[in-house]
Amino acid sequence: MLVEFPSVVDAVRCAVEVQRAMVDFNADTPEDKSITFRIGINLGDVIIDGDDIYGDGVNIAARLEALAEPGGICISRVVRDQIRDKLPYPFEDMGEQSVKNIARPVRAYAMGVDAVASTQFVALPAQPNSARRSKLPRHAVIAASLVTVIGIGLAAWWAWPHGGSVSVPAPVSPQSPPTITGTVAKPVPRLSIVVLPFVNLTNDPEQEYFADGVTDDLTTDLTRITDSFVIARNTAFTYKGKTVDVKQIGKELSVRYALEGSVRRVDQQVRANVQLIDTETGAHIWADRFEADRADLAKAQDQIVARLARRLQLEIVEAATRRIELEKPVNPDASDFVMGGWAWYYRPTTTASLQEAQGAFERALEIDPQSVDAKIGLAWIVTEYVAESRSHVVNGVSISREQDMARADQLLLEALERDRDKPKAYFVLGRLRRLQNRLIESKIELEKAIALDRNNATAILQLGITLLYLGQPEAALPHFEYALQLNPKAQNVWFNYFWLGDCHLLLGQTDEATDFLRKSRAASPRFWAPHLFLAAALALRGDADEAKAALAESLKLKPEYNSLAQLSAKASNWNASPQFAALREKTVDVGLRRAGMPDE
Repeated sequence: MLVEFPSVVDAVRCAVEVQRAMVDFNADTPEDKSITFRIGINLGDVIIDGDDIYGDGVNIAARLEALAEPGGICISRVVRDQIRDKLPYPFEDMGEQSVKNIARPVRAYAMGVDAVASTQFVALPAQPNSARRSKLPRHAVIAASLVTVIGIGLAAWWAWPHGGSVSVPAPVSPQSPPTITGTVAKPVPRLSIVVLPFVNLTNDPEQEYFADGVTDDLTTDLTRITDSFVIARNTAFTYKGKTVDVKQIGKELSVRYALEGSVRRVDQQVRANVQLIDTETGAHIWADRFEADRADLAKAQDQIVARLARRLQLEIVEAATRRIELEKPVNPDASDFVMGGWAWYYRPTTTASLQEAQGAFERALEIDPQSVDAKIGLAWIVTEYVAESRSHVVNGVSISREQDMARADQLLLEALERDRDKPKAYFVLGRLRRLQNRLIESKIELEKAIALDRNNATAILQLGITLLYLGQPEAALPHFEYALQLNPKAQNVWFNYFWLGDCHLLLGQTDEATDFLRKSRAASPRFWAPHLFLAAALALRGDADEAKAALAESLKLKPEYNSLAQLSAKASNWNASPQFAALREKTVDVGLRRAGMPDE
């Protein structure tokens, strides 16, 4: 039996009640006449074809049903995320499961028959009835099969008395699912998008596979955006090769944004052109071009997808925030403020932008004290204050560095207790551990963040910094290079250039160090660090006059760092590890002395 629900909460609640009732029913039934169900539940896209539905959303539900034990229930990760704060059911993590005809492993969670038997009835508010099911393409789908003969089992269950009048439907075949009523139309999710199949602009068949691969991988990577609603690949590919009206697609799929793209060969490069479109107005929100070396198409695909996914995350959050500001909702919810917080953070870093971001995350927590994303966002901002040694005030009280670190620790602990699959949480924790000079722990947490989100350029950069502070510049360098490749147009790109320059300086590669530190200084002339380290690199290279000028500019911006002793005493992580300190003494310290900085 295949049943479609408009609400994932209703689907899971129904499944538990069915299985709990069957436990009671089978208690007084001879074993050879008892009926036992397995139930699998998935939340995903389905394709509606008359009275039939199919697609990956249905296929995954069927595979989950097969994983369930007799009398039990198995759900996908997306279902578990949706019900975790709404239903008190003890689903246990089964880990990643490789299932037939599904390309990627499925994270599954299960309740056995004993857990089902011990559950209590969960009452929910009644939903108003409406006409036939909505045309929204994303539904909760239950695939339930009988361990005994399906015809007998189905008839016996529906004939079983429920203590009240019920309608008894005619038996149905798996190809003809029952019509579901009671659907309530839902608002279009703010971060909803369809990645339309990329168009191959050449006659090269190899490039056709490349275009489809970009579409597939990008669809997968965009699902990692918090609270995102991404139309599945199977649904998106029904539009392949067709002239499409994005406004109509927006209505059909109930999405706010559509991404269109094309790929073509240009000499020895593969170029992808992309446009992000508002499906309500048809307006282009953002467009860009991405290129990669076509010598290795698999590598080129990864490079383009990684950069595009990273950029899209920023653009979609910014677009959604602008929409919220224009709509000015009467009762904004916590997620509205969380999005606003990230939009402020992604702008060029200033004290004012950090304060705006902090205020948005604090407001989100006031509305929803259990919001995992608000806690992660607030912890992120607090660690920014720690990293930059920025003073700030909360409710008229000046907050110390130690208080900030303690607060960030507590927020992250609470967030990870509720959800252990948040890459941003592990990123912030990794950064915090480095600021606490707990470098090995920092490395472990940042590696977890990257494992959960391979395109997290910020986590990749921070892992490079941690490796550098561990005294491993050779291991750090590829991380700095890849982070810049992923995000070459970052608002704060000076930071990437600075760490590349510092890394080359510690490796004794003064020409490369000078080049990157000059780029860092040009991108952010008001920050002291690029000037200081450029002075060291120039002095080691023999450019004495330019080195002295760079040191003078650094002292103008940061007068308290006027000697090596002051740097050692005040600069964060200047003595991070013995290995790092030894490298620094042989390179940076020597260069600064030659540029004119005294020891004391």
